[in-house]
Amino acid sequence: MIRVLLVEDHELYRIGLGMVLEKAEGISLVAEASDGLTGIKLAREHTPDVILMDIGLPNMDGIEATARIKEILPETKILILTSRNSEQDILGAFAAGADGYVMKGATPEQTLTAIRAVYDGVGWIDPAIAKIVFSNLGKTTSSQSSQTDVLSDRTKNSYGLTERELDVLELMVDGLSNPQIAEKLVITRATAKAHVHSILQKLCTASRTQATVKAMKEGLV
Repeated sequence: MIRVLLVEDHELYRIGLGMVLEKAEGISLVAEASDGLTGIKLAREHTPDVILMDIGLPNMDGIEATARIKEILPETKILILTSRNSEQDILGAFAAGADGYVMKGATPEQTLTAIRAVYDGVGWIDPAIAKIVFSNLGKTTSSQSSQTDVLSDRTKNSYGLTERELDVLELMVDGLSNPQIAEKLVITRATAKAHVHSILQKLCTASRTQATVKAMKEGLV
C-alpha cells in the first residue's frame, strides 16, 4: 500500500483528488494539508511514502517545503503536482529534491501512474515539462554550437560516464524503466539496474529524475 500525503491549497481540487486517491487500488490517503508548513508537520507525523505537493502554497511554497521535507525524510518521494510550468519552478523543484513533476491538467489515471512510478523509484516528468527543458537546452546560437559541443564532451568526461552508461542515460531521459532499458539494450535487468546506480553516483544525484534533469540541463545526451 502506497501511503500518500496530499498538500494542496485549492479546496475543491484537493477534495476531488482526495476522492480519486481513496478509490485507487494500492493507494492510501493518510493526510491532507492546505499549506506548506502544515505539509511539513504532517509529513513528520505520518512519514508517507509519496507526497503530492503543489507549488503555489500559502505560508511556505511547495519548493521550500520539498527541500525541508527531504532533509528530514530523504526516503519519502515527492511528486510536484502544479499548474506552473516555468523553467524557474521546474528546475527549482528538482533542485529541492523533487522526484517527479506532473501538471494538474493530467488525467486521474496519469496522476496515479506518476505516483506509482516515483514510489518505485522511477522518475516522472510530465511530457509538457520535458519539452520545456529540452527547448531551453537548445537555446544556443549557431556561433556557439561548436563551443557547446566541446563543453558537452568535457562535461561527459568529467563525470566519467562510459559509453554504455551514456546509452542508458539517454533511455532514462526518454522515460524508460529498468526492464525497458534492459530489453532495449539487450542486457539483463540486473545489469541495467547496476548501470543506473552507477550513473546516479557519478552525477551525484539521489534519484532518476534528478539525473534526468541534470543530463538534459548539461547536455549529456
